[in-house]
Amino acid sequence: MGSQMVFRRYELKYLMTRRQRDAVLAAMEPRMTLDEYGRSSIRNVYLDTPDFRLIRRSLEKPVYKEKLRVRSYGRAGANDRVFVELKKKYDGVVYKRRLALPLIEAQACLAGRLALPDTQIGHEIAYALAFYRNLAPAMFLSYEREAYYEKDGGDFRVTFDDSIRFRQEQLTLDSDPCGTPLLGPDQVLMEVKTSGGIPLWMVRALSEQRVYKTSFSKYGTAYRRVISEHMERSA
Repeated sequence: MGSQMVFRRYELKYLMTRRQRDAVLAAMEPRMTLDEYGRSSIRNVYLDTPDFRLIRRSLEKPVYKEKLRVRSYGRAGANDRVFVELKKKYDGVVYKRRLALPLIEAQACLAGRLALPDTQIGHEIAYALAFYRNLAPAMFLSYEREAYYEKDGGDFRVTFDDSIRFRQEQLTLDSDPCGTPLLGPDQVLMEVKTSGGIPLWMVRALSEQRVYKTSFSKYGTAYRRVISEHMERSA
């Protein structure tokens, strides 16, 4: 499978226990298979303004919101490929645009030392950088992910994330995935990604396990945790 650079889809999130995940995986087994990455260690560095304008805006649940991040699958060296991703959400639909660049070039582009590629996606990312002006690395988020896609070639995808951690220091993709845990030790975040509806067999599996859709943003939850801890220290 090649790396997709443009996405338009719905993304639905579900928090569950490991036992519930195993039951859902059993229902998926005849129909879905692991994608090209299998189980991978994903690292993300989110960019934001000094006053966290992007994530604060996102948490207000507006009709339109966007985030800018750099992602790697595993530890990234200077010349390893990473993804610069502009993720937009409008009226419940997620639009993700991304560029694949060597880490050293991605860092230079986002810092304004190198021009972004002269492509439509490059122009969109450049516009976001100019619009927010002072974007810089603000949060590191890592997690272990298993990603599945339909065996029959459909666009229905499911991912399971655990060991989600965040930190505000050492904001680089060539570092270890250490940080503060975002979920409990028995919690798993499942994400359903689809351009249409959820298959009936998945609806039944979730219903049987009493797993229900929730609103959950990794970056947003980490930001809330940081603010809460800051307020506690200041009290």
